This record gives sequence, structure tokens and C-alpha cells, in this order.
Amino acid sequence: MLADEILDGVDEGSALDQQTRVLTHIAVCSVATTMDIAGTGRYIEEALDLGLDAAQIQEALTVVSGLGVHTLFESSRQLSSAVRRRSGGEVEPLDETRQTLWDRHIGTDPYWQRMEDELPGFFDALLRMSPETFVAFFDYCAVPWKSRALRAVTKELISLAADSTPTHRYKPGFLLHLKNALDLGAGARSIREVLDIAAAAPEHRGVG
Repeated sequence: MLADEILDGVDEGSALDQQTRVLTHIAVCSVATTMDIAGTGRYIEEALDLGLDAAQIQEALTVVSGLGVHTLFESSRQLSSAVRRRSGGEVEPLDETRQTLWDRHIGTDPYWQRMEDELPGFFDALLRMSPETFVAFFDYCAVPWKSRALRAVTKELISLAADSTPTHRYKPGFLLHLKNALDLGAGARSIREVLDIAAAAPEHRGVG
């Protein structure tokens, strides 16, 4: 198992606290590839009973709602590759407007560099195909990191869970969020618990 290889030698650390556990359940129930409405409602009630407030729960929901960007991650690179192939493989330097956007939103930020490592060429492809979508991507993804109702490690753990459900096994996101969670102090035990919760997520049955 990939997680076992990465976690080999990682300190076990503590178990998930009750609040992070219930937020992980909310994440795997509410994510677009599961949409377990009843389960989401049940765990929201449990979260409120545990003392989590609406802003914290909403921040978790906002984090996992970003799962839709995986469409951009994969398909924008495919589009860029197809366009490049049809134009003879030439890659023009970014124009001034696009270069300014790149410097403003990515620059030398190590967080986005790690994402580039897991998804090589994504940012360049999206910026070339649609600067508007490029900007919107950063604006939306930044929301739960600006509001800061939850700890950063909690957001990485619930993102890891969303990328590990039976109906959405997305390796680039899995690796990105697992490494980020470890950097933020998560131990092997809490990560395994998150993955167990994700593995038990129900299949998407549709929403009536």
C-alpha cells in the first residue's frame, strides 16, 4: 500500500481527536463523488454537539468542494498537450500579462511548487488556456486558507480523505495532502485513521 511505504518510519503520534474525526466523516460524506446527504446531515449534527461552530464546519465543506478542480488538473494538461501537438510542439514564452499572473499567484511559494511536482505542467497549461480560470482557481482555493477557522493540518487531513474515497482515488491529490499533513505534524496513526474513514465512505447513489 502506497500510504504504508510513505508512513514507514513516521512517528505514530496521537489518534484523531473527536472534532477532526467528525469533520473527516463530513468530508467523505459531502464530497461530490459521494454526496451522502443523510450521512452529511448526521455528522453535521454530531459536529455541532461536539462544539464545532458553523464557520468551522463550513470551512471543511469549502475545502472538499474544491475536489472539482481535479477536472482542471487532468483535462487542462490534456488540452494544452493537444494544442501544442497541433501547433508543431512550439512553446511560446508567457506574455507579459500571463507572466505577471504567474509571479503574483505562484512565484516561489513552496506550497505551489509541491503541487507542481505532483501535477507537472498544470499551472502553465491553465494559465495559457484561460487566465480567467487561473485567477479564479487561486481565488476559490484560497478561501478556506484565509478564513482559518480550522487548523491547516485538519484541512490537509480532510482533503486527504476526500481524495481517498472508493469513488475517487486520486493519487496526485493523495500524495500532495499526505505530504503536507506530515509536514504540519500529523502522525502515522491519525493518517491511517483518516484513510480508514475514507475507505468506508458509501458509493455515490445519486441525489433525488
